[in-house]
Amino acid sequence: MPRDGDRQYGPQVIEDDGYFGEKIAADYDRSAADMFRPGVVDPAVDVLAELAGSGPALELGIGTGRIALPLAARGVPVHGIDVSRAMVDRLRTKPGGDAIDVTIGDFATARVEKTFSLAYLVFNTIMNLTTQDAQVDCFRNVAAHLAPGGCFVVEVMVPELRKLPAGQNAVPFHISESRWAFDAYDVATQAMSSNYVTITDGRAEHWSIPFRYVWPAELDLMARLAGLRLRDRWEDWTREPFTSESGKHVSVWEKPR
Repeated sequence: MPRDGDRQYGPQVIEDDGYFGEKIAADYDRSAADMFRPGVVDPAVDVLAELAGSGPALELGIGTGRIALPLAARGVPVHGIDVSRAMVDRLRTKPGGDAIDVTIGDFATARVEKTFSLAYLVFNTIMNLTTQDAQVDCFRNVAAHLAPGGCFVVEVMVPELRKLPAGQNAVPFHISESRWAFDAYDVATQAMSSNYVTITDGRAEHWSIPFRYVWPAELDLMARLAGLRLRDRWEDWTREPFTSESGKHVSVWEKPR
């Protein structure tokens, strides 16, 4: 459950359900509507269904079921892990949502007592883990859940540091009359935050959510530490080649048989 241009965050949300409590969950599908379009969802589900084969899949950060529900509709048994009960409650209200098992917990450490042929983290969600240690723990946790030959898939942005001139630490990604949104980077620590300013009736409100950006090569090292090896890396779910101009990547690591 990553950055999107309309999310709003408050202290009570953080205390109760991570950054994805009731206030965010109630509006999530609308605010992330572009990510629910068939043209976005279907290519991802095609790849994940192929990698899962006849085995079950584990989604880390299952949220409201954007990917899990159509993947389950393809006949792939899906189990989810998510810290937010409010997001999972929204999943439960959707057709087929009550048939998907979900473990409530931190996906870097929460365990499920079964093995999977596929685990996946989509839409920048790996960056919701805000320390390198937590990201390393996530890879180790996934490796412990995978059957031999199983795959771990991560979809994540490439950090946009090339857009930062000397002395600047922010990159805008949405500007309109009523809403401004920008990412702020700390290149020394790889900490970043997505920041949103919304103007309603002349009154401005500001929300922010922290992330830790991560490089493809760094993810490969995390995978090696967990006993996984890189199998594929593409620019997107259509399997276009990943290049130095790619703004994101879909990477697949495999657990040796």
